[in-house]
Amino acid sequence: MIPFVFVPARAARLPFVLSALGLTMAAPTFAAQPSDAELAPTVVTAVQQSSPLTIHADPKDARQPVPASDATDYLKTIPGFAAIRSGGSNGDPVLRGMFGSRINLRTNGGLMLGACPYRMDAPSSYISPETFDQLTVIKGPQTVLWGPGASAGTVLFEREPERFGELGSRLHASLLAGSNGRVDKVLDGAVGGEQGYLRFVGNQVQADDYEDGDGDTVPSRWSKWNGDLAIGWTPDADTLIEFSAGKGDGEARYAGRGMDGAQFERESLGLRFEKSNLGGTLDKLEAQLYYNYADHIMDNFSLRQPDPSSMMAMPMASQVDRRTIGGRFAATFKWSEVELVAGIDALRSEHRWRNSDYDMMSDRYIDTDQFPWDKDAVMHSYGAFAEATWHLAERERLVGGARLDRASAKDYRASQWSGMMQVANPTEGETRADTLPSGFFRYEHDLAGSPTTLYAGLGHVQRFPDYWELFSAETGAVGSDNAFDGVKPEKTTQLDFGVQYNGVDLQAWASGYVGQARDYILFDYSGGMTGGSRADNIDARIMGGELGVDYDLSEQWKTDATLAYAWGKNSSDGEALPQMPPLEARLGLTYQRDAWSAGALWRVVAAQNRVDEGRGNVVGQDFGSSAGFGVFSLNGAYRVSANLKLSAGVDNLFGKDYAEHLNLAGDAGFGYPAEPVAIDEPGRTLWAKVDLDF
Repeated sequence: MIPFVFVPARAARLPFVLSALGLTMAAPTFAAQPSDAELAPTVVTAVQQSSPLTIHADPKDARQPVPASDATDYLKTIPGFAAIRSGGSNGDPVLRGMFGSRINLRTNGGLMLGACPYRMDAPSSYISPETFDQLTVIKGPQTVLWGPGASAGTVLFEREPERFGELGSRLHASLLAGSNGRVDKVLDGAVGGEQGYLRFVGNQVQADDYEDGDGDTVPSRWSKWNGDLAIGWTPDADTLIEFSAGKGDGEARYAGRGMDGAQFERESLGLRFEKSNLGGTLDKLEAQLYYNYADHIMDNFSLRQPDPSSMMAMPMASQVDRRTIGGRFAATFKWSEVELVAGIDALRSEHRWRNSDYDMMSDRYIDTDQFPWDKDAVMHSYGAFAEATWHLAERERLVGGARLDRASAKDYRASQWSGMMQVANPTEGETRADTLPSGFFRYEHDLAGSPTTLYAGLGHVQRFPDYWELFSAETGAVGSDNAFDGVKPEKTTQLDFGVQYNGVDLQAWASGYVGQARDYILFDYSGGMTGGSRADNIDARIMGGELGVDYDLSEQWKTDATLAYAWGKNSSDGEALPQMPPLEARLGLTYQRDAWSAGALWRVVAAQNRVDEGRGNVVGQDFGSSAGFGVFSLNGAYRVSANLKLSAGVDNLFGKDYAEHLNLAGDAGFGYPAEPVAIDEPGRTLWAKVDLDF
């Protein structure tokens, strides 16, 4: 029997949850009935590509492994994605071996950027997937619509506007409970009418330390909460004005870091306007403004005991924040054979920090709020873009786009680290800026008499170094003052190609890529504790691909499979490109009959021997080869009614003891040995979920 454990939310979080629930239930209900597809009682084990290089998914669907705690958790189940693991939550996503701002990760069109110089609060850690309506992934440099630098791909988590034909309401609620104290609660409700709506989305999730396959406890407990409110005005069917506001917070401890996350405070504001079906060549106008603020505290005492034998023997804390303001305007033009989207976007991001202190004379800890903020960086980006789809013939399309960005960064640091010492910063007060072009074109052809599409596209992206690449590394290339002075913009040219088949009983796809990255930004840790980290530019070659198949064996039986592989080489010295995920396959089998379903998932990962020890990115580095593994899981679901669905699963059924290749070494403060030891993944994990919709 799978245990259900309900843990009350903190008292401070209850008022907005309960008031939203009351508001939602108070209005008369005229919700549309779910479709047959929405009623299907299944658990998602593989997310398939729906069109060339594009994946669409519903983040609210029950999925295996245990439903995601953040965006990285969700994305790692999509072929081509992996995660740099550091414990139970808040990993960092990797797409086709590419990391950081090479993945353009957006929520409702805006950027939520983390503040930690080492990405303890990665942008993905502020996203709770189940509070969004739609996930879209565009692989490769094959769109220019959503900002600069997306050489690996673009990821969009979006909430759709509400539409009520008459006075009505809707409610979605879910509760999940599982092993290791896992409890998720989600509430998503809306009320409205023809002229507008009010929507509230809130969640509270938590988990304790988990046990690995050998029964050893891995320090990994975490908790998070989010609340978002949207007010929309819909004076007619083609007009939308929406204001949104949100807050969130959390904490997490990490087996792979010397400090834990004591605070993940988020504040968000947004305003968007859409006007569709204008009736002429100009078909649609859309505009957006957003404000996102991250206030992050990391320390070594609130979720662990300071290690007296370490370099941080006394209580220590660091507080960092980042304020990001941006906007976007786009217009859609339509002709008989061409559709064009053109517009502009802009962004300003400011980063600050302050540290705590420990007075040895008085044996007293002085918290961060006793010290003033120091601003270390301000970054700007201004861009113009245009993307068109041209229907050359009945079965032929040409998709292409171009954008031009002006990016800049100003260094406010008075000092910088050099080994174990702080020295004067030679680039204090300096500004660096670059004008960066990007573009792509893709040809798509539908075969006659077959539901098959062939495609090939060539893209080029020039990416300005992000905050972590400019300010986190201690040194830059030989001959430069520091990383801010020495790191050049990255230039990636990539060919994407593939095939998509959408038949009645069989859906299959394959996508491949081969690329060249000039001035690829690589972190080098080979200098050890005294040498720190260095960010430098190299030349790199990359290639790989993904494939998937979804086949209905019969009316009840269905099978699916995906395969993903990424390869990279440092062309400058002939070594392997570090932090590359190994070959991975996912094999699923599902039986569905009437109101219930049962399924199995077998995830198989190969060994990774292509490594470059001591090199990687701002979060992780290669510290050796990794062994392959296979993990088997089971799931089931039952549709009680049109409004109620139950699902459950057993992840890692046989309690396999294993570790992912992309991994942070266990920290000595938790008893891990001094030599790098990868953090093991959870052992056998049971979970059950209830979904309620009205």
